[in-house]
Amino acid sequence: MLLDDAVELCAPRAGALVVDGTLGRGGHAAALLEHGVHLVGLDRDPEAIAAVRARFGDAFGDRLELHHAPFSRIPDVLAGRRADAVLLDLGVSSPQLETASRGFSFRNDGPLDMRMDPSSGEPVSAWLDHTDEAGFVDVLFRLGEERQARRIARAVLAARPVRTTGELADVVARTVGRGDGRIHPATRTFQALRMVVNDELGQLATALQAVPECLAPGGRFVVIAFHSLEDRAVKQAFRALAGDGAPTDMRGHPLVVPRFRLVERRARKGEDRDPTNPRARSARLRVLERLP
Repeated sequence: MLLDDAVELCAPRAGALVVDGTLGRGGHAAALLEHGVHLVGLDRDPEAIAAVRARFGDAFGDRLELHHAPFSRIPDVLAGRRADAVLLDLGVSSPQLETASRGFSFRNDGPLDMRMDPSSGEPVSAWLDHTDEAGFVDVLFRLGEERQARRIARAVLAARPVRTTGELADVVARTVGRGDGRIHPATRTFQALRMVVNDELGQLATALQAVPECLAPGGRFVVIAFHSLEDRAVKQAFRALAGDGAPTDMRGHPLVVPRFRLVERRARKGEDRDPTNPRARSARLRVLERLP
């Protein structure tokens, strides 16, 4: 999503150090490597790392280094190096959604897992086993923006243990009905549960605080978000770093000179680039640059 825009705004050049913190299957990485960059790729999903390694092999030699790690650990991976660009493409990847055994989607029945890194943390099924109604309602309402949060929470918890994606989707559908068919009634529930078991907002908050300090002068931090809460967090963090709302003197000059700037004040929208793609409707791209 927004691949051309993301690559353009990373401003890649031969020899530049670029971090792709959400490798997926290597779409952004391939486009960036074509510009001769040294690419540091991270993904918390070991299957993504294996897929990228198989895709590229030794084609790029030491210009490509891969790390099985979440993007919140970018400072650790860089180990003091300064990046000319860092790219994050947030959310779940298409291969994760399409693989039934990963448990991200209700379209194909599978174990109720949803962990981006199956080697750590607990699956959704285990989270549901110990959560209480109040906590579940909060997750559904806050992360899923689900209006029927209380009804769904009560029904799902009453049906415990819930072990498969099909079971969860059926409980939600029976509880709230199937609506007009444009969106499955369990869509928001699945989104909320995925975000909580992967601590997606927590990972993002850590990255928004730490990654800007890893940029070289003139370096850029490019983030593509699909969830309104994620995009709001990125927008607020970037504006604060660029000095928006900072105190000024009587002449309107900032009392503290900002070290960053917004490359573009408005987000680029996926729907403007690909209006026929349903997933593009929520995509928002923002970019921050460290001043020289």
